[in-house]
Amino acid sequence: MSQNELPSRQEVDPKLTWDLTPIFASDQAWEEAFEEVKDQIKEVAQYQGTLDQGPKAFQQALEANLDLSRKLESVYVYSHLKHDQDTSNGDYQALEDRARGLLAQAATATAWFQPELLALEEGKVASYLDQNPDLEVYRHELNQQLAKKDHVLDADKEGLLAGASEIFSSGSQTFNILNNADLTFPLVQNEEGDQVRLSHGLYGQLLESTDRNVRRQAFEKLYEVYQSFNNTLASTLQTEVKKNNYLARVHNYNSARHQALSNNNIPESVHETLIEVVNDNLPLFHRYLALRKKVLGLDELHMYDLYTPIAGESSLKYTFEEAREETYKSLAKLGPDYKAVLDRAFQDRWIDVVENKGKRSGAYSSGGYDTNPYVLLNWHDSLDNLYTLVHELGHSVHSYFTRNSQPYIYGDYPIFLAEIASTTNENLLTHYLLENAQDPLTRVHVLNHYLDGFKGTVFRQTQFAEFEHHIHQAAAEGQPLTGHYLNQTYGELNDRYYGDSVVNDDQIFFEWSRIPHFYMNYYVYQYSTGFCAATALADKLVKEEDGALGAYLGYLKSGDSDYPIEIMKKAGVDMTNKAYIERAMKVFEERLGQLEDALAELKD
Repeated sequence: MSQNELPSRQEVDPKLTWDLTPIFASDQAWEEAFEEVKDQIKEVAQYQGTLDQGPKAFQQALEANLDLSRKLESVYVYSHLKHDQDTSNGDYQALEDRARGLLAQAATATAWFQPELLALEEGKVASYLDQNPDLEVYRHELNQQLAKKDHVLDADKEGLLAGASEIFSSGSQTFNILNNADLTFPLVQNEEGDQVRLSHGLYGQLLESTDRNVRRQAFEKLYEVYQSFNNTLASTLQTEVKKNNYLARVHNYNSARHQALSNNNIPESVHETLIEVVNDNLPLFHRYLALRKKVLGLDELHMYDLYTPIAGESSLKYTFEEAREETYKSLAKLGPDYKAVLDRAFQDRWIDVVENKGKRSGAYSSGGYDTNPYVLLNWHDSLDNLYTLVHELGHSVHSYFTRNSQPYIYGDYPIFLAEIASTTNENLLTHYLLENAQDPLTRVHVLNHYLDGFKGTVFRQTQFAEFEHHIHQAAAEGQPLTGHYLNQTYGELNDRYYGDSVVNDDQIFFEWSRIPHFYMNYYVYQYSTGFCAATALADKLVKEEDGALGAYLGYLKSGDSDYPIEIMKKAGVDMTNKAYIERAMKVFEERLGQLEDALAELKD
């Protein structure tokens, strides 16, 4: 038996790593920028107390705050990307920690701005906008800020809260270090009989194995580790939840959910409707799970049987180079401007491709207004990783268009809009693959992947959203979030979502403890709403409806220049109406029927 260990960062081909030198040419250049921002933090304090001194003074104070934020953004982005490429590197742990400290200092130094803005007499800001044309670009942002008047404390109190931001993030930070750097996973056996070191990235790959012993062992061994840290991980999550509830309470919100959704002007009914419609459609999900059990020929379908391809190991494997070419083909309907940004992503090394020791798990797109929109991957040759690539590039192209179309004040987009661009790409990839499938077996593999993706993005993320909201409510009512309570709550919810066709394995009760998105404050529901909205948009693009491409590119370029609900209405989807979720469920049902037909063809 050979032992297959991950390469160190130094052993990875530089061509497969991201190039961070466009942000800072060296760590020394970062140090110089760090010191400049420290000085700028001190300087911004001089503007405190000047917002009532006329439109010009108001503009100077506003733009001094924005300039500090913009420069600080690049300092932080560089440090966190360096840290994530090898979380075990002590130098970059320190770099990111210092950048977080700088964020806290800046937050403290600028905490006066919003309370002082909201303390201005009624109509003062409107008069400034009328008197100073240079302020017009800030109108939407200022209106958003003024709408928060009932939820902002005085300058001293906001300053104290801002200064405690590092303390408030302790639960999340402890979880991330433990999960990415300190947890040691055991050796397990792969399909070739080799002993391999279990990792976050490899775990997903092993669960797709057609060898049931391989996936069961990976499942059981992974959760042995998380079970052994059950109380610690319950403590980190409880800290995060209590923080969210506390900040919501002191800012006069009804709940943590109310605060999280209000930040983007999203009605809480959007969250409630998602959970309601998904629960109404659980029988449809159970129909798919029953089909999976039948096709796999299993007496019992376990949680570790939910990712293996139902028609055996797929021949649809892609090297990164092959995946790049499929990305171009599948996204061709998005036009030449979109392709030009993809060219830059691949040619200018925006993408960190392979898994190495200490690298942060999973995948993401990240960057700032003045940086490239970088992509982190942990590549394995699979159909799933092709989908991950087009998904994260959806984020990055969205970021690129936004930053090159909007001023800095609107140069980002709310997380409510973030997953729509990425999952539109996934839907376009599915259409392309099905359209070019040469035989029923290929259609089975693609449809199986699509339905599993729907399972993971709509059903599973809504389950996460329901769990997240439940534990926030429970904690607000005084329920201690012990390991036992979290395990039982999650296990009961998992049983309801997966139904009678699936064995509710004891290990799955601990799944909550390894999900980083529970530290992102009501983020997960947006995967589900985003996927459903993307289904509608992709359908318009595939059918080449009049104006569909222009409206879609307009959405990608809008950033934060309007309320997200309004941006989506302009793109052609009303997310205050449950129809878009129900439409997605109809697509799921149609493709489930297509899978049943393709499986019947295989038998013939």
